[in-house]
Amino acid sequence: MEIQVTDAEDTIKLGEIIGKSLEPGSIIALRGDLGAGKTVLVKGIARGLGVEDEPVSPTFVIMNAYEGRIPLYHFDLYRISGADELMSIGADEFLFGGGVSAVEWAERVEEIFPEYTIYIDIKMPGPGSGAAENTREIKIEGKKEWVSSFRSTAEQALPASTR
Repeated sequence: MEIQVTDAEDTIKLGEIIGKSLEPGSIIALRGDLGAGKTVLVKGIARGLGVEDEPVSPTFVIMNAYEGRIPLYHFDLYRISGADELMSIGADEFLFGGGVSAVEWAERVEEIFPEYTIYIDIKMPGPGSGAAENTREIKIEGKKEWVSSFRSTAEQALPASTR
């Protein structure tokens, strides 16, 4: 599924819809360049999970935990060298536990993700594309059943201009 958003508020709204659709144990693998909007999307996911605090990027601490209807574990793996380093610090307890894990820079450890992982790629259109500066192209992949259900919900909740 591909969606285009034109500002941060649409990105948050999309994240909120994603968050409302998640179950305990869900893993969201976020991929995209620096500044693409991964943390902005996580803010929306947190809203959808009923988290009252606004997530901030855990770049220096690797993970922040937030309480909501389902706990949210927000990972930033920018400074992690790979899966071995991540597992050596005990991240598996959170990644494969009963919360929702949102993992920024997921491409650094893709080999550890189970088949039910939801992959979200966020791209900024290049120069000369004619797209507005805050436009983001978001591609969502995952289990067919989840994507189908999510698509139906997103089409009802998002403005036609984002689809």
